[in-house]
Amino acid sequence: MSEVTGTERPPLGIRLLHALGKEPDWPAMTAEELVAYRDAENRKRASRLARVITGFPDRGATIRWQEVALPGRGLRVRVYRPSPGHGGGGADRTDLPLVLHVHGGGFVGTAVQSDWVNSHLAARLPAVVVSVEHRLLDPETPLSAAVDDGWDVLRHVVQHAAQWGVDPARTTVFGESTGSMVTALAAILARESGLLLRAQVLVNPAVDLTSTMFDYASITQHAHSPTLTVTQMRLLHRFAVPPGTDPRAVSPLFADDLSGLAPALVVVPTLDPLADHGRCYAERLRAAGTPARLTEYPGATHAFLSMPGVVPLAKAARAEIVEFLRGALAG
Repeated sequence: MSEVTGTERPPLGIRLLHALGKEPDWPAMTAEELVAYRDAENRKRASRLARVITGFPDRGATIRWQEVALPGRGLRVRVYRPSPGHGGGGADRTDLPLVLHVHGGGFVGTAVQSDWVNSHLAARLPAVVVSVEHRLLDPETPLSAAVDDGWDVLRHVVQHAAQWGVDPARTTVFGESTGSMVTALAAILARESGLLLRAQVLVNPAVDLTSTMFDYASITQHAHSPTLTVTQMRLLHRFAVPPGTDPRAVSPLFADDLSGLAPALVVVPTLDPLADHGRCYAERLRAAGTPARLTEYPGATHAFLSMPGVVPLAKAARAEIVEFLRGALAG
């Protein structure tokens, strides 16, 4: 594990973006303003111009939207497959591994912001990557909706594996930020339902939404980080666990039993308020007997994997994820 020093600074690109931008007044934001902000932000993240920051997709993969019929609702997913004739994973194969991905953001975010890493996984593993365009937080939609979306999509694809061209015996999950919370809970649900997962990858995970969410040294140390602030996290917490709900239902750190889960790779950028969330979760997994590799990226900020254009360490993290999943899916 790398040591974190007080002299670490975010990459220059992140500092420039932060200097040019203006953080919204999160505490004063109304529901209508939140929806307007979210729509505008997601349009920006999905634009071609944003590729300079979010990265250009791997040409060895095809990308398309697909509608999934779930109980009582339909949901869009973004599907990444190896391009025809690319490497050993042509698009005509029906036995490719499955990577179920959930993007971060909580009340803002889109699967498109993860095109860079997901297209690379699809081309290089090779695999079918299904990224869930889950429901986003607002005053009417708690975080449990995203948990349901992630789990329901995972079950749907596995149950219809032949239609998706995947081998259900080689299934993994991969999440970022609040998406890691969704996939960590999916790994627990998978164990309880007998669905075999080969691995789970959790990048800058948010795994504690209880009253202790802010009681970590990294929260205080990086309260005003350029890509995630404590003020923003308080808005997330307010919407995620409305009064009267049990926050443990969206807090895998406090699951009753973390034994027997798929081996985990926990990726922690050190300049992140949530860094200690990831460290504590890796420790709890190991204490329960679940294999967990914790890798820290000194000088990287929250959400760095979605910003390879301004955070060079994203490439090293991507390579580690590919290597980890390739090993887990072998055989």
